[in-house]
Amino acid sequence: MMKRLSIIILSVLFSATAVWSVEHEGQSSWTLKGRVGYSIGGTAPIGMPATIRKLNKFELKPNFSLGLDVQKNFWGKWGLQGGVRLENKGMGIDATVKSYYMDLVRGGQSLDGRFTGRVKTDVTQYMFTIPVSATFQPSASVLLYAGPYLSILTRKDFDGYVYNGYLRKGNPTGEKVEMGDDEGSRGYYEFENDMRPLQFGINVGADWRVWQRFGLYANLSWGLTGVFKSDFKTVEQTLYPIYGTIGITYQIK
Repeated sequence: MMKRLSIIILSVLFSATAVWSVEHEGQSSWTLKGRVGYSIGGTAPIGMPATIRKLNKFELKPNFSLGLDVQKNFWGKWGLQGGVRLENKGMGIDATVKSYYMDLVRGGQSLDGRFTGRVKTDVTQYMFTIPVSATFQPSASVLLYAGPYLSILTRKDFDGYVYNGYLRKGNPTGEKVEMGDDEGSRGYYEFENDMRPLQFGINVGADWRVWQRFGLYANLSWGLTGVFKSDFKTVEQTLYPIYGTIGITYQIK
């Protein structure tokens, strides 16, 4: 983990040094901007499936984002922007489900079938993200941007447990296995090994310079690839990472 973070940090520093060199060669229309933000969102299906009856609790995680961007106008108010991000996208949920397919472990025994009851899930994703965007600058203080991004995951966790319900083994009419609320009677699952190491999506946002070199920003990142590999069938719905971020920018150059 530390080795990967070191590589990422060195990449960021290299990018900053390269841009600084370009600036000193007279390309004054280039800008170098740092940003720090906090993300709110979730890893969720598009539309709530019938098997998920109720969302009982949503837990926020420390989803902080650090970034560095290079931007230049090439065609009047239109331009391009590229950057790097160190970010975390996580969430915690507690839901009530009915006849929801699960593959879990209880008391050292592997079970699969249709579960009815409560499900507690925690998702954590640390990643190195590279966004590339088209930009439009309607005024000196406002920058709008949109484009694709690629995320390389450096850590991924998707785990939890089921409780206060029952599992029908194999199919909806199979043997009934009761699930309680204590550690010994819950059913546990871990799916991080089935998660994709790469994610691809679209990023849309706006920067607003409010005072000298300082500004505010807001953006929305919408994953186009599900968080799980295509051959993973335990979670029936495709889950997409969808997060909004707000934060502060500082124009370095």
